[in-house]
Amino acid sequence: MANINLNGRDVAVDVPDDTPLLWALRDGLNLTGTKFGCGIAMCGACTVHVDGQPTRSCVTPISAVAGKKVTTIESVGSAKVGAAVQAAWQKLDVVQCGYCQSGQIMSATALLATNPKPSDADIDAAMSGNVCRCATYVRIRAAIHEAAKSLA
Repeated sequence: MANINLNGRDVAVDVPDDTPLLWALRDGLNLTGTKFGCGIAMCGACTVHVDGQPTRSCVTPISAVAGKKVTTIESVGSAKVGAAVQAAWQKLDVVQCGYCQSGQIMSATALLATNPKPSDADIDAAMSGNVCRCATYVRIRAAIHEAAKSLA
């Protein structure tokens, strides 16, 4: 059993210690916004924040986040930066199929939390681990710039 701070509240997760955080969230806690993509931390669909850092939940055992703050797509919009990113995503109609978007938004939010005025190169570096099969990369970059502008 692991105790974590999940989306601002303390929860006990009753799963084996080696259970990937992704499955603890989806199957153990019924938070299905975080998606399974590849299972080997290569696509970014499963990105969550652990103590504010983007983390691939598909390869992170629940035991590694015990006692830490975990934020998922379900609550990222309750913070100023996350809300700005989500609003920019909607304003610029970023989403096509939408499958990768929770991971994209989590990575973008982490970027803007540490770099409020990212260059295109900064965005490309921060988002390089997130794959979008629909290839909305141009709109994703534009939405990150839009969110940064709205936060300025």
